[in-house]
Amino acid sequence: MRVLLMSIVSPAPLRRAFLRALLATTAIGLPGLASAQDASFDLPTVTVQAGQGGSLTVLSAQQARETINLTPGGVEIVTEQAWQDTPATTIKDMLDYVPGVFAQPKWGEDTRLSIRGSGISRNAHMRGILLYQDGIPLSAADGGGDFQELDPTAYQYVEVFKGANGYQYGANALGGAINFVSPTGRSNPGIGGRLDGGSFGFGRIQANAGGVNGAFDGYVTGSYLTLDGYRQHSAGTNARGSANFGWQPTDTLETRFYFNATDVQQEIPGAVSKTVALNSPQSANPTNIALDYQRNIQSVRVANKTTFLLSDTTKVDAGLFYTDKSLVHPIFQVLDYGYEEYGAFGRIVDERTIGGFDNRLVVGVNYGTGTVDAQRYTNVNGNAARLVYLSTDEATTTTVYAEDNFYVLPDLALVGAFQYLNASRGRIAYLGTVSGGNDYQLFLPKGGFVWEIGPDAQFYGNVSRSGEVPTFSELTNFAVGDIANLEAQTATTVEFGSRGTSPTFNWDVSLYRSWVQNELQCQDTGVLMGLTCTVVNLSDTIHQGLEVGANWSLFQGLFTQGAAFDSVWLNLAYTYSDFFFDNDPVWGDNQLPGIPRHYIRAELLYKHPAGFFAGPNVEWVPTAYYVDDANTLNTSPYALLNFKAGYEPPGGRFFFYVDARNLFNVNYIASVNVTALAAPNQALFEPGNGRAVYVGTKVSF
Repeated sequence: MRVLLMSIVSPAPLRRAFLRALLATTAIGLPGLASAQDASFDLPTVTVQAGQGGSLTVLSAQQARETINLTPGGVEIVTEQAWQDTPATTIKDMLDYVPGVFAQPKWGEDTRLSIRGSGISRNAHMRGILLYQDGIPLSAADGGGDFQELDPTAYQYVEVFKGANGYQYGANALGGAINFVSPTGRSNPGIGGRLDGGSFGFGRIQANAGGVNGAFDGYVTGSYLTLDGYRQHSAGTNARGSANFGWQPTDTLETRFYFNATDVQQEIPGAVSKTVALNSPQSANPTNIALDYQRNIQSVRVANKTTFLLSDTTKVDAGLFYTDKSLVHPIFQVLDYGYEEYGAFGRIVDERTIGGFDNRLVVGVNYGTGTVDAQRYTNVNGNAARLVYLSTDEATTTTVYAEDNFYVLPDLALVGAFQYLNASRGRIAYLGTVSGGNDYQLFLPKGGFVWEIGPDAQFYGNVSRSGEVPTFSELTNFAVGDIANLEAQTATTVEFGSRGTSPTFNWDVSLYRSWVQNELQCQDTGVLMGLTCTVVNLSDTIHQGLEVGANWSLFQGLFTQGAAFDSVWLNLAYTYSDFFFDNDPVWGDNQLPGIPRHYIRAELLYKHPAGFFAGPNVEWVPTAYYVDDANTLNTSPYALLNFKAGYEPPGGRFFFYVDARNLFNVNYIASVNVTALAAPNQALFEPGNGRAVYVGTKVSF
């Protein structure tokens, strides 16, 4: 069997780990080895020819896991098995069991996402986390992003780089980076289909096809989703399609083209007061209904990624991307924005021995530029009337980065890294605003270590700098109409942690503290129903926390024994977030608003070797958290009991699931808007969904 080696020639501990993965995933045996776990010796240089076993441009999940474990900080890989037995409508379904990630639904498929306190005040869109698709930059040129364009059914796994741990892709934000990885015709040949349905008018149909023909492969997937919504004025539909086509003429060269298209039509119910959220959670904000608040997106994206294996030690990735998007967004005014963005990236990975020491070097550059043709009209019952605003916004961001793992001992790597970011934000005004702009330059170094304390266990640590340039939505002062003079947000973070695996127990624990300067906070003014805000630079703040993830096989062989036995697994994700002002002249040492101090997801799941699984799970926020800097108004604690069951027989060609949520129909607050000093009845709260049941099935041929 011919197998593709993606990591080329790896340092000693990497070669051992890769061989274990290779044996486990391809069932190849070597003389003298009883199992993959026995592959714990050093290896000579091995060259494996490329072939039908894999893609050069897209790593398998196991290969990606071995690579990501070189990171001296909190990182995770989540495979599609973690969310395929859920409705899989939002990024919350994908990342719910990743500690350090706080993802809560707002309406439709929109989600409020924060990692280690990134963008905790953002009440719309996303900031503080950079998005990638197969290592290709996916975020907007100004650093912003939307989740509605991401289809959870279109990805095979997700890489999560928490904090300043995404240096290998050039990510530099406080929250880190998320890389969504696509199936290819080589990894997912055949055809498949999926049907899902459930509460609140939810329904989705999805289909995919993939295959290989000599040097060519391709994968195409599409889905259509409709949702009435739990709350008033929260109905929506979306149609999304994606495809990638690869050409691998030799064992050392592959190029792959990506195509994505999205059409999302979504009503917005809006934030309500705390009283309404806890007593009448299905109610929408009356202004949102009167002005027919919506967010409607149409987008097309084209990208290319080409991978060269220059030698046994050096790999190069390079490519281009282009996005054309329109946003029609009736809120306090009707926003009609046209986005056009393009960019390029390049990345070199070199793994060799230097002076008898193993070394891995990553060097790269990301360049993105784009324009936004912004038009705003008065809103008359949801319809555009009189033009009141016209401008062209231009953003350019260039990031140069490098990261080096130098093995001073066979099992101890010292890691050094840096990023240099150069960004410009400019506005050309025609009506209703003034021209202006800001330029930013940031140098962000990092140092750390990764120590293999056992065959499948690591201890790591790092000291790093992160930086975030304001997005256009933050630079826009809606009340005044000009472009704000905001500083870039920066932070210094110290982090220590450990991760490891065994047949019955896996863990991932990180402890960190970030000293943040000029934190960007979006303060709801209470005037425009939470869809816009005034963004300010805070004084010094502290983000510190503990992230604990664990998977533990509590019981084995309850009803079936032997080689194929049943088991009961406890899956746990606990996030402790202690974020506060650091001797602020106005707010003292108050807690930063917008995120719970404790967030717990836990699941007890019975698994039978025939493919049946079932068990309860909980989502628990045991203490209320504040929604304003003054710490005068808070949320309410809650606990949700859920239950899921399903059947996936060996072979992975079929599965069926039932997912029951919020069984006791608890009224709770899922998400909030943030302000400086809240009024008692201010509309700052987004209610969570009531009791719901979803079912789904998927078949592959």
